[in-house]
Amino acid sequence: MPETPLWDRDRHADRRPALLARNRIQSAIRNWLTAEDFIEVDPCALQISPGNETHLHAFATQAVGNDGVAHMRYLHTSPEFAMKKLLAAGEERIFSFAHVWRNRERGPRHSPEFTMLEWYRVGASYEVLMEDCAQILAQAARAAHIDRLRYKDASCDPFATPERMSVQEAFTRYAGINLLSSVDPDGSTDAAALRTQARAAGLRVTEEDSWSDMVSKILVERVEPHLGHGRATILDRYPTPEAALARRTPDDPRVAERFELYACGVELANGFGELTDPVEQRARFEADMAEKMRIYGETYPIDEDFLAALAHMPEASGIAMGFDRLVMLATAAPSIDAVIWVPAG
Repeated sequence: MPETPLWDRDRHADRRPALLARNRIQSAIRNWLTAEDFIEVDPCALQISPGNETHLHAFATQAVGNDGVAHMRYLHTSPEFAMKKLLAAGEERIFSFAHVWRNRERGPRHSPEFTMLEWYRVGASYEVLMEDCAQILAQAARAAHIDRLRYKDASCDPFATPERMSVQEAFTRYAGINLLSSVDPDGSTDAAALRTQARAAGLRVTEEDSWSDMVSKILVERVEPHLGHGRATILDRYPTPEAALARRTPDDPRVAERFELYACGVELANGFGELTDPVEQRARFEADMAEKMRIYGETYPIDEDFLAALAHMPEASGIAMGFDRLVMLATAAPSIDAVIWVPAG
């Protein structure tokens, strides 16, 4: 039997309370950020590079000029490059509710087009972003008139102080794996060593799995299901190879100033102490694009203007939050499409 169309009045009436809650949550967050002296910006989605992370997939198109010459362009997977250019230009606290596009992503928690809330603080440590996250969870709950975030059978108190643990601690606790024993100070990794540990822990990994593939598998299968229950979890200090745009921590070069926010087992946000070294950033981009070519047989251009701007960007911290996912948890919706006014076709 075909699904009832989105424009059916009864179906829309069922969806409408969550959609109105979405508007209230967006207004509450916008008001809070404005009160914190942030300026809202609205960068264009059409960019030279969509981003240079190995497993992010973009939508491509051609921009044809008045001369009839076509130039390849991409819908951005994040407004990050554009917003960092604004930091280089002198802005200090900025945020954006940006529509972003990611190909090969569709499911209850993924939409090929979604809204990303991204914000940056110049001169602030990435721990300040963790405090921001706690405030935003509370703002969303108040706007939605709820006292628990919910997803399926999981729940989370949006007003409780989030727990904080390192990736190393989480892998040890939930998977019995010493992850950092397979990472060298220069950022190189030992896939064979991690494979041995993963198999000993009962995980199914293959000889073809890269170190990064195995980290992702362990995270999804053994770690993420335990995060954000009862209260939010901040998963901190990611290995440097898994933190493409974050600076290394001062006390251990094997890990970087990257954290992710989880609630109800769902990843909500990804924050960084931002890398501002264009030489190291180029090297990371090139390594990621080489890996992308190896796995997927394709690559994306590097935005040279972004790297030039990075040399002028002040020390800053930044974070991206999946706004639709936050609304999904605040309204106990079954899927991300339920809280998007008109989901992507």
